[in-house]
Amino acid sequence: MPANDISAERRHEAPIGKVIVTERDLVISADFGTSGVKIGIVDHSLKLISRATATYPLSLAKGGIAEQAPDDWWAALARGLSDLRHEIPNLMERTGALVMSTQLCGVICADETGHALRPCLTWLDKRAAPIGRALTGGFPEVHGYQIFKLARWLRIANGAPAKNGMDPTAKFLWIAQNEPEIYARTRWFLDVKDWLVHRATGRFTTSAESANLSWLMDTRPGREGWSQTLANVVGIPLEKMPEIVDAAEIVGTLTPQAAAELGLRADVPVLGGASDVTAAALGSGEVSDGALHISAATSAWIAGFMPSRLLSVAHSYATITSALNYRPLLIASQENAGSALEWGVRISGGRVDGEALAHAFADMGPPEIDDPYFLPWLAGERVPVDNDALRGVFHGLALHHDDRAIRRATLEGVALNLRWSYSKVCKEKPVKTDGPIGMVGGVSANPAFAQTIADALNREVRVGGSRHAGVLGAATLAAPVMGWAETPWKAAEVLRANTNAHYVPNPARVADLDRRATHLAKIRKHILRSY
Repeated sequence: MPANDISAERRHEAPIGKVIVTERDLVISADFGTSGVKIGIVDHSLKLISRATATYPLSLAKGGIAEQAPDDWWAALARGLSDLRHEIPNLMERTGALVMSTQLCGVICADETGHALRPCLTWLDKRAAPIGRALTGGFPEVHGYQIFKLARWLRIANGAPAKNGMDPTAKFLWIAQNEPEIYARTRWFLDVKDWLVHRATGRFTTSAESANLSWLMDTRPGREGWSQTLANVVGIPLEKMPEIVDAAEIVGTLTPQAAAELGLRADVPVLGGASDVTAAALGSGEVSDGALHISAATSAWIAGFMPSRLLSVAHSYATITSALNYRPLLIASQENAGSALEWGVRISGGRVDGEALAHAFADMGPPEIDDPYFLPWLAGERVPVDNDALRGVFHGLALHHDDRAIRRATLEGVALNLRWSYSKVCKEKPVKTDGPIGMVGGVSANPAFAQTIADALNREVRVGGSRHAGVLGAATLAAPVMGWAETPWKAAEVLRANTNAHYVPNPARVADLDRRATHLAKIRKHILRSY
């Protein structure tokens, strides 16, 4: 049956507002991160009825190399689904759609059959940094960018390739310059999700956010698509770039081979899918224009859908073109969140496995008036100051400070660093600064952290799916196909109502953090000048 007929049939079987349990009443949603995949089985109420995880290796080497084998992602998906079939024996018969969200800014060189010619250069890969600087640098410059190059990219793409070479643009050129035989055999440059969708369906596609962050896409309203002008600037033929499709579009159905490998039926529709940032935004439930959410995991970001493109060159944030309806999604990323919290616990003699991390912060004692200050730039920073040379700082350490003081400073430092970014983003006119702010990501499940964010921002914090926001957000893309909601946006509003915890600002602690944030700003200014 053609894909469009399947979609129409399901909408008829399960009308909006009336749930009719049919033979196919479940969605498989898979969220591929840097270290593994989280797979969720989601029902009509957008709740997880079962979940599994499967890991895969990340190969790190000197020179900024960070690679993964694409086949490992697929094998992990197959393992996870095998585990889930033990819990849901009739999963094959009940699966109505497969949707995937993934890490961004990977580069897979694929031949005409989709076979990966070399390992994927993941988003962490920094080997192309010299190429990134050459691509964007020159005189006259502003913030490290040659001013005329920057103006052209900003006008067309609302941003420009990162100077650190981590965006796909510089990686394309690294392949061309250092592995010319691979480049010559490359028919398609694919992101992580693109390769997985092809492996599932046999069709080569990409999403708008992957295209946007290749910096070869025109993101101006009404002109969205690949830009020949930018392709000429970089020197990459657009013939190597796949078709851009909407995240909620049915790309195709599983091929017989893919179905056999995953243990599913071959007529299961596969959607275009989205990146982790779009999926997390949907999973947060904050989908009205200007509504923000915070994602706090290893790193952190403040994000929200906006009515139009936004850009701050001075503070290094902008909207990207999301995978759904080309809707602008503001992203203000910070490098250090959960990673800094784990580091703070480790150096103070604590454990970070399992629930130990949360316990470490639950037992850190009340704040003291002379607690040290902490700048959590352990791996550089991006927003609101883009400098990967920055490093972390404790200020005001004394002989009497113990392990609990170190942990308090670390937790507060991460929260006040987010407040610093939040204060810049909130100056944008469309941004809403009233009402609860949603928070997702593994760190948001830590009560001490969530309460500190509420106090630091003086704003109620609403924690929803926490660790599973990506899985649930991706599942909203399948809601129209399944007849669960008219649009993914409507489905995401259901997730907003599924709140697990609320954290209300403590007035006394708000005043204390205001005072400490003011003093920290003075310290920060002097530290930044030292770089």
